Amino acid sequence: MLAIRNLGKTYANGVHALNDVTLDIPRGMFGLLGPNGAGKSSLMRTLATLQEADSGSATLEGANGEIIDVLRDKDAVRRRLGYLPQDFGVYPKVSAEDMLTHFAVLKGLIDRKQRREVVDGLLQQVNLWDVRKRKLGTYSGGMRQRFGVAQALLGNPRLVIVDEPTAGLDPEERNRFLNLLAEIGENVAVILSTHIVEDVTDLCPTMAIMNKGQVLLTGKPSDAIAALANQVWRKQVTKAALPEYEARHVVLSTRLVAGRPVIHVFSSEHPGEGFEQVAPNLEDVYFQLLRVQAA
Repeated sequence: MLAIRNLGKTYANGVHALNDVTLDIPRGMFGLLGPNGAGKSSLMRTLATLQEADSGSATLEGANGEIIDVLRDKDAVRRRLGYLPQDFGVYPKVSAEDMLTHFAVLKGLIDRKQRREVVDGLLQQVNLWDVRKRKLGTYSGGMRQRFGVAQALLGNPRLVIVDEPTAGLDPEERNRFLNLLAEIGENVAVILSTHIVEDVTDLCPTMAIMNKGQVLLTGKPSDAIAALANQVWRKQVTKAALPEYEARHVVLSTRLVAGRPVIHVFSSEHPGEGFEQVAPNLEDVYFQLLRVQAA
C-alpha cells in the first residue's frame, strides 16, 4: 500500500499545486481523476521522486513488509517504481528490443542471460514481440505506450504510475492498452492519472477525484455513483434557452445531440417540465463535485 498524508506543494510562481493531499492507495488499479491543472501530474511527479514536496509524508510498503519513506529514501523508491509519464519520448531510430535492453542495464540487470529473459518476457507481455526489431519511430501511439509500460515494469516494481496514458489513442489502441494495465494491476499498485472518466469507470475499483490541488472525493466509483441516485435529470433544450437553464439549475453537462443541447441537471427534486430522471454515471459525479467546489 502507498500511504500519502497531508502532502503540500507550492511552485515558485505561487501556484498551490497540492493542498493537504491525503490518500491510501492499495494494490490494484487506482484512478486519479481530474481536469487539466488539478494537481494530478504534480502528485505523480512527487511520488516518482522527480520533485520535492513542501510538506507531508508518503510511505510505500515493500515486498517484504518494510516501509519506505518515499520523500526521503529516493533510491529505494526508484528501485520499486515503474513510471510512464504523460510525455514519454523514444529514440526513433532504435529498435524496441535494443532500447528495452538498454533500460534494463540502467535498471541494474547486469547478467546477460537474465536480462535477455526479462526483456523477451516483457515484449511478449505487452504484445510487441513480433515487432521488437522495428524502430520505435515507426510505432503507432498505442504501440509506443505499450513500450512505455514494458520499460515501467523492469525490475518488478511495487508501484506503477501512468500519467494520462490514453490521450491521443484511437479506440482499439485504447482498449488494448487499458486491458494491459488491468492485467498489471492484479499484482501491484497502479495509479492511473487521467481526465478521461471512462478510463476510471471501466478499470478502477478505487479512485480519487482532484481539482485545484485538493482531493474532493475518494472511494469506490460505484459508491460515488450510488450517492447521486434519483438526483440527475435530462432534457433536450434549444441553444437559445441554454443560458436560462444554466442560470436556474445546476447543469452538470451539456452535449449536442442532432444539433440540439441535451443537459444533465443535478437536483434533489423534479426540476420542471420536460425533464426525465436518468441513472447517474461517474461523469455526473465528477461534474457535480467540480460545480460544488466552484460555488
